[in-house]
Amino acid sequence: LLIKEGIMKRSVFLLIAVITAFLLSGCRFVRIEEEERKPVAYTVVEKSDIPEELSRIMEEKKEKEFQLSYETGEDLYLVKGYGRQMSGGYSIQVEELGESGNGLFFITRLLGPKDLSEAGVPSYPSIVIKTRRQKKPVTFREGSRKSEKVSEKGD
Repeated sequence: LLIKEGIMKRSVFLLIAVITAFLLSGCRFVRIEEEERKPVAYTVVEKSDIPEELSRIMEEKKEKEFQLSYETGEDLYLVKGYGRQMSGGYSIQVEELGESGNGLFFITRLLGPKDLSEAGVPSYPSIVIKTRRQKKPVTFREGSRKSEKVSEKGD
């Protein structure tokens, strides 16, 4: 019985030490969406106006869904690609480009073809937007069906 009490005391002490170490380590959970976001001005970039290096990177990644940010000079390009689709006629809706003190939020949604006559021809829908360069992290998200149209870019 005496041995079991000693093991229990050591176990409790060890548990308290681990909890204290965790609390003192400075670990914390950061919630990125703490603040309300403000709209950020942007333009949708036409395929012919995409910087050459960015266009090459997009071509390499187009088979699968991807997202990336690309900086050049004072500009920041945000790209969302939806990978290979089994038909053409898709468009991409930008639901929001907003900023808070914690970062930029780029929210898009893939809209399916309205006309199924293009079925059978694979496509690789993607969108590129350009805004001013910022030193904030970018969060890419898929939008919801409830929002209003902000802008669309066809494939």
